[in-house]
Amino acid sequence: MLTSWGRELDPQHVRMEYPRPQMRRDSYLNLNGEWEFAITGQETEPSEFPNRILVPFPPETELSGVHCAPQAGVYLWYRRTFVMPEGFVRGRVLLHIGAADQIAAVWVNGVSMGTHTGGYTPFTADLTDVLTESGETTVVLRVRDDTEQSYYCRGRQRIAAGGCWYPAQSGIWQTVWCESVPEAYIHGLQIVPRVDQNAVELTVFGEGECSVLIGGYEYPIQAGEPELLLLPEVHLWSPEDPYLYEMTVELGDDSVESYFAMREVHVQAGEDGVKRLYLNGAPYYHNGVIDAGYWPDGGYAAPSDEAMEFDIRTAKELGFNTIYKHGKVEPLRWYYHCDRLGMLVWQDIPSGGSFQRAAGREPLLPIRDRDFRLLGRASAAGREAFLAELREIVRTLANSPCIVMWTAFYEGWGQFASQRVCAAIERMDDTRLIDHAGGWYDQGIGQIKSVHSFGKKLALKPDSAGRARILSAFGGYVHHVDGHTDTQKDTGSQRFDSPMRLEFALRELFQSQLREAYAAGLAASAYSQLTDVGDETTGLVTADRAVVKVPAKTLKKTLRIF
Repeated sequence: MLTSWGRELDPQHVRMEYPRPQMRRDSYLNLNGEWEFAITGQETEPSEFPNRILVPFPPETELSGVHCAPQAGVYLWYRRTFVMPEGFVRGRVLLHIGAADQIAAVWVNGVSMGTHTGGYTPFTADLTDVLTESGETTVVLRVRDDTEQSYYCRGRQRIAAGGCWYPAQSGIWQTVWCESVPEAYIHGLQIVPRVDQNAVELTVFGEGECSVLIGGYEYPIQAGEPELLLLPEVHLWSPEDPYLYEMTVELGDDSVESYFAMREVHVQAGEDGVKRLYLNGAPYYHNGVIDAGYWPDGGYAAPSDEAMEFDIRTAKELGFNTIYKHGKVEPLRWYYHCDRLGMLVWQDIPSGGSFQRAAGREPLLPIRDRDFRLLGRASAAGREAFLAELREIVRTLANSPCIVMWTAFYEGWGQFASQRVCAAIERMDDTRLIDHAGGWYDQGIGQIKSVHSFGKKLALKPDSAGRARILSAFGGYVHHVDGHTDTQKDTGSQRFDSPMRLEFALRELFQSQLREAYAAGLAASAYSQLTDVGDETTGLVTADRAVVKVPAKTLKKTLRIF
């Protein structure tokens, strides 16, 4: 099933926008488009690549041109030969792969460039020493993805999709591109808003003296060390006023354009003694909606940048100020759109682990997450792999102002040693909240008590640990719109056969139950979900993004709790 963006897709110009908004250079060679493609059972490069695939769409998707579902244990092979434009090489040449699910190995001109594990984060290869005099370059990528038959992060992906499980996504699913940089260049930035100090903390990864320009003010700093840059005035960022500071960083002959925002989040008790979420020093209710980021034609890969932006704008137009990005890490441009449009984000660390006997069942009895086998984490190597992926995800997204909370685990899927996992996040990021249990196996730690509620009347229970209480998933109301979904197996908590019945149910849920819960101390909520995905026809919008199930103006009034 194609979206309007999929129907308009130009195979010669696929996702051409610059993929890394917080570290922009004028050097950019986009390598999306048609690649040679093969699927084999061998680790060695095949002699032939008989198929063609449209990168960055996974082979399971219609837009890829392949539209097949590789099984576990096979290897996906990609090959492309290109010539760098005249004058492109000005020092070192870097190849960037936005994401490839799950384990990728790269060769350039026959030379191994190494491997990367993890399907949600970018990786880079320095091609400088293997470039040819002719400028012709051949890139070969091998990807293996065993989905739930491995212990790596996979979110809701499953080879045999259905019910609450979504189609597996394999191989390259984000932009592939090259840039050329000077010999001494900026490897990365770490940007931390320090609102209480009227400053931004900046670390430039590289070597040497740097110059930083923010709003007409120049700051000389040393690369490799965190520097506190005092701002003459602080303009705070919020969903109502998403103000972004533009920033230029120069190191020798290298220059990157970036941006940041000043915002601060924490948990605090109000005058009534109830713990709530605070944004920029004031209580702020996170009125959220869950978004899994699936597309019926592109799977994990949105058919266009405009399509990604559409989802965020739609959520905002419906009155939401928060998106719970569930089971997936988006391309950096998605977070950029949230930053500039004004949308808070709760970010999942996508679940992993092996078969989980207890996960997904409502926790009628307390379960301690030290029982590794029960929750699918018997493998010590798998636990360490999760921590490695977690660190890479946090590092990749840490500069995005829109992200205000990490969710370490969702409904017990692959949950283990929450105290240790949360400590790993806190060591890397002391500016955001953490939901350690994602609504399920609460371990009594942290500042957030997270619960889920489906198919029954909302009831906000007190928390003996005195934490802020959030409803991190609720609703799940089904309304099937024929012609705008490719399933007849509706999965959800309750089914409504007309837009009017859905509207009345949502009105009762938000205007009555949610308001009562807020009055009783509820600090935040996330409705399930923004769009239909697979059998879960619980979205407020159809999977093809063509129909808002209740008229948008009516729905906005219905979903407002204040």
